[in-house]
Amino acid sequence: MDGNLRSWTGRACLLLGATWGTAAIEQAVAENTLPENAPIVVSERAQKIHDAATLIDGHNDLPWALRENGSPSFEKLDIAAACPSLHTDIPRLRKGGVKAQFWSVYVPASTRLKGEALQTTLEQIAIVEAMIARYPDVFEMARTTDDIERISKAGKIASLIGVEGGHSIENSISVLRELYAKGARYMTLTHSDTLDWADSATDQEKHGGLSPFGVEIIREMNQLGMLVDLSHVSVKTMKHAIEVTKAPVIFSHSSARAIADHPRNVPDDVLKLVTKNGGVVMVNFYPGFIVPSAAKRGNEGIAVLRELRAKHGDDREKIRAEYKAWASQFPVEPGTLRLVVDHIDHIAKTAGIDHVGIGSDYDGIDSVPVELEDVSTYPKITQCLLDRGYDEAAIHKILGGNLLRVLRETEQVAAEMQAKAK
Repeated sequence: MDGNLRSWTGRACLLLGATWGTAAIEQAVAENTLPENAPIVVSERAQKIHDAATLIDGHNDLPWALRENGSPSFEKLDIAAACPSLHTDIPRLRKGGVKAQFWSVYVPASTRLKGEALQTTLEQIAIVEAMIARYPDVFEMARTTDDIERISKAGKIASLIGVEGGHSIENSISVLRELYAKGARYMTLTHSDTLDWADSATDQEKHGGLSPFGVEIIREMNQLGMLVDLSHVSVKTMKHAIEVTKAPVIFSHSSARAIADHPRNVPDDVLKLVTKNGGVVMVNFYPGFIVPSAAKRGNEGIAVLRELRAKHGDDREKIRAEYKAWASQFPVEPGTLRLVVDHIDHIAKTAGIDHVGIGSDYDGIDSVPVELEDVSTYPKITQCLLDRGYDEAAIHKILGGNLLRVLRETEQVAAEMQAKAK
């Protein structure tokens, strides 16, 4: 969808809301007569359900967005005020009803080539710490499930750290332990590149899943109580990790491959393994992973990247420039909130209602679905789920209850393993 059409659609939705009024729209929803492309209007009932939930988003890249804007000190971008250049700021987090957030401390996989992965990751953790220190009335660091519940009940946003890519540990279990001690409560095994010990979804496979050292990493994560995150990894790595782990896994920001056939998404046979494992798949909002046509183009893009890597080696600037030129020929259709809920619905029906959550990827994506423009829009998901027949208990599971359960079970596994090791 081009910019002019998107603008027209937005004006049409506003006009519909102004003409009909909220009550009329709610009646049309009840009677199933609302046009399919009509805007989502959050009812009083949906808002109450949403406000009562512990909404936990599994993945937000605000720390890297702040770094790229040159404002890790929050002087240039004060997120206490509106920040239209970002998807995230405090007023919109409050409007969206966010109770807990995993802040990604993403660093590019290329940092490992220069031996800078760990140092850059520690700098990203420092940004999260600085944010909490700057806005102590809004954020508080959470390290346990009990912390999340206590902090959210106090009216603050429980802030957790997620390491996005095993390259950050620089092939060292002692570094893994160091990052856990710094507050990291999940690690995505890979990012875009295959590592010495795990295969990525978007790079050539080398290990058929995990290497023996990769298995050792999973076991150490289990013993620490760190969530094993399988977003970004190959299907073989997904299956291998689920086979090895003693704790439930998460996919912090992935969607359903049955709807959008992209290697970053989770196929149905893996969803069924997630059910047996007790894990949770947290649905990503990126149009490239939720829109079928965009996912198809994304697959072609992976092949283009491989060719560019073969052509330019480690020259990331040339690779980035040529890939950007290729991608610019194929604008990504943004998709819609309802399509995101299609992914949630599919995972709930395939894996079960106990195994789906929310992992937006806000501030780590360059486009967003219509009606999911930023962190203020989560209540619309609640309304859409309500419209599709989900009850309050099921909605609360999707919004955060499932992730809380997985984290608590992971803590229990760690306690048992640590007790046996004594």
